[in-house]
Amino acid sequence: MTDATNSSVRLTARVPQSIQANLVEAAALSGATLNQFLVQAAIEKAHRILAAERTIYLSEREATKVFELIEQPPLPTAALQAAMKQHRDFFGNEQS
Repeated sequence: MTDATNSSVRLTARVPQSIQANLVEAAALSGATLNQFLVQAAIEKAHRILAAERTIYLSEREATKVFELIEQPPLPTAALQAAMKQHRDFFGNEQS
């Protein structure tokens, strides 16, 4: 990796003293520095949020319907055919 991908940045946050005391205590109990504790907690939370936002959950019935539509897509409606014609007329038959 290049230096640009390994470079560090500083993040700062203002919190009440009581929260800082709780964070320091939790970090000490976990055997980490406050910085390590905060970074690890932030990473874990970020991963949970990203996973939740990037995952689609379907019931068995919904998943079956999706797979059926993939395997046997419905015929294009008149509106879709008109849209495809308009697209071809505007862009030509280029495939990208």
